[in-house]
Amino acid sequence: MCPDIRGQRSSEDPTARLEEARGLALAIGIVVAESYILNVRVVRPNTLFGEGQVQRIATDCELHEAELVIVDGALSAIQQRNLEEKIGRKVIDRTGLILEIFGERAATAEGRLQVELAHLDYQQSRLVRSWTHLERQRGGFGFLGGPGETQIEADRRMIRDRMGKLRRELEQVRKTRELHRKRRGRAPWPVVALVGYTNAGKSTLFNWMTGADVMAEDLLFATLDPTMRAIGLPGVEKAILSDTVGFISDLPTQLVAAFRATLEEVTAADIVLHVRDIANPDSVQQKRQVLAVLADLGVVDEEGEGVDAPVIEVWNKWDLLNEERRDELQTIASTDDSVIPISAITGTGVDALGDRLGAILTKGARTYAFVIPASDGARIAWLHAHGEVLDEEGAGQGEDGPLRRIDVRLTQKEFGRFEALDD
Repeated sequence: MCPDIRGQRSSEDPTARLEEARGLALAIGIVVAESYILNVRVVRPNTLFGEGQVQRIATDCELHEAELVIVDGALSAIQQRNLEEKIGRKVIDRTGLILEIFGERAATAEGRLQVELAHLDYQQSRLVRSWTHLERQRGGFGFLGGPGETQIEADRRMIRDRMGKLRRELEQVRKTRELHRKRRGRAPWPVVALVGYTNAGKSTLFNWMTGADVMAEDLLFATLDPTMRAIGLPGVEKAILSDTVGFISDLPTQLVAAFRATLEEVTAADIVLHVRDIANPDSVQQKRQVLAVLADLGVVDEEGEGVDAPVIEVWNKWDLLNEERRDELQTIASTDDSVIPISAITGTGVDALGDRLGAILTKGARTYAFVIPASDGARIAWLHAHGEVLDEEGAGQGEDGPLRRIDVRLTQKEFGRFEALDD
């Protein structure tokens, strides 16, 4: 159930919030027997809900034979334990549910480290739960139970030691990621980062543009680990497209910190694509949530404008709009270069998006004439790979042999990178 607490979340639609909570439950394979909003006038420190509401929840659990109660809000350890005793069912809050999803979905070593660290941080304050992830054979972290689970009470010192080890491992991962980023910078290929609210269609767009087969389902948090692929764009032979974890409102603070390294790819991008589910009634609120996180990362300013890289809004799921709404939004999009309407399912508008990306990345490009020794195959190949070679011919004889003259179009950034090859 979704508690609607008086004085909180005034900008959010409780109905949309409830629907999102249902989506989170479905993402972890839970069969939702019943869902509803409970108005909370006064927060009870021992149970959050009033006695009558707790009794209603217990009755509904008996009626639907429910085994699990999900509260779409934050519960203290005491509230969680008391609710479990009164209802006679396992109870988890929004943070616990999201951690469970992340635990099952994290695919890379880094993702698993980040989720485990977040989970331990969450567990520190509620030792009534079990620390089972080291013994589990499947994903997840034991909130929901499962085959092979063993109940071992977490010890504070054990948790602190494990968290320290995880932080050291993550620091090493961060350094490795930074080295890879610097290597890409020297390569150099521009990076285009996909960001957006979870389930906005980022992975579907990623698959369409790259021909990859990244998990792209109608589920919240279908993507948790950053995925990168090379793509070609008009005027740009090679660029790197990066898919990232989706944002969500009230993301647990433990996960915001733990997944910061994952989002560092966005801070180094040459273009940020903000993918929006434009057909979602809560699209405007979702945009605010995404921009708030991007602002915290220093990617956008207070106005939502890109600080170091342009931000393009991709209005996805265009095919789901009715004709009247589509015409209304098309009028807006036609006068705003920073907006591209698309359907990642049908491919509508994706070519226009590619053209726009190519135009941005080649903006300011000019023609340079280089005379290079014919024996310097590495620099000649670099120009062919990263610039638009307009002409190439022999240029006589140099001290070390034949010379080649190459006329090539390069952006200022590419020119600087080419010059850095001599360093």
